[in-house]
Amino acid sequence: METNATTSENLNIFEKAENYTRTSLELVKLRTVAASADVLSTLISKIAVFAVVAIFSMFLNVGLSLWIGSLLGAYYYGFFAMSFVYLIFAIVLYTNQHRWIKNPIGNMIISSLLNDKKNNSN
Repeated sequence: METNATTSENLNIFEKAENYTRTSLELVKLRTVAASADVLSTLISKIAVFAVVAIFSMFLNVGLSLWIGSLLGAYYYGFFAMSFVYLIFAIVLYTNQHRWIKNPIGNMIISSLLNDKKNNSN
């Protein structure tokens, strides 16, 4: 009789372990879907905002180029002036890219991951 009781207990433990594994896998799937949906929705909203800002910036730059060109006497001078301004901006941005772009974005990603892990452990 003891062998049947032990076998029954082992089967019960095996079933519990199997149920735990299935539940854990389902939880991982749901967390992955939630994280993917969050990333995708954030990405789409940022792309939409970027597109609107890019169109605004393009029209603003064309307008400024035409205005500066009319002040200088030839429209193409305005476009040269605006391209020179962007060249200076690109040089400044390139020299400070680690301080202004890389480090803040890296810190934001790390803090986001740590906050996500902290929320999952609670």
